[in-house]
Amino acid sequence: MTILSGQPVCHTNRRMTFEEYLNYDDDTNTRYELVDGVLVDTGAETALNISIVFFLAIVFAQQGIPPYRLGNKHLIAVSSTKVTARDPDLTVHSEASYHAVITQKQSLLAYDQAPPLLVVEVVSPGKPGEPNYDRDYIEKRQEYADRGIPEYWLIDPERHVILVLTLQGQVYQEQAFTGQGEIISSIFPNLKLTVNLILNAGR
Repeated sequence: MTILSGQPVCHTNRRMTFEEYLNYDDDTNTRYELVDGVLVDTGAETALNISIVFFLAIVFAQQGIPPYRLGNKHLIAVSSTKVTARDPDLTVHSEASYHAVITQKQSLLAYDQAPPLLVVEVVSPGKPGEPNYDRDYIEKRQEYADRGIPEYWLIDPERHVILVLTLQGQVYQEQAFTGQGEIISSIFPNLKLTVNLILNAGR
């Protein structure tokens, strides 16, 4: 999830329960996460970041992933003292995780259900210590590892780098790719895709 504002935006006079959050709709198409019971406006996506996500969805489909297993706005429950669920920019489901999420009333993969194969986050400009940077680079890294998600891609257009985090035991092992470097993925071993191609959304 790209964070452009990252500041709490409370639309109620009290803290929300997670069930209330799942059913919340303010008719604005705004994407929120629930942090300490308060709605946090995750901000608007840039056109480039949206294009990157669509490009990767097409590439993954070409790699043999059925389109129904490519998720957007599929909440994933995580273990955290503050956040109940995350909303990745792109989710590559396993058959088991797709079956689990599609049978729910809300688009939510519960914590005790099968993890997806891969999640992708495209981050916005930010520095260490700022909310959007720490959320994607630190908090989600730990949460997705705890959740047992085999692979996490962190795409950073500002720094011109893509981190591929592969789960080894209970922690991620990180590989950083730049420029014309080809992405190495355990989920997609036959992938022929450079960082520049991804950051330019296939142009």
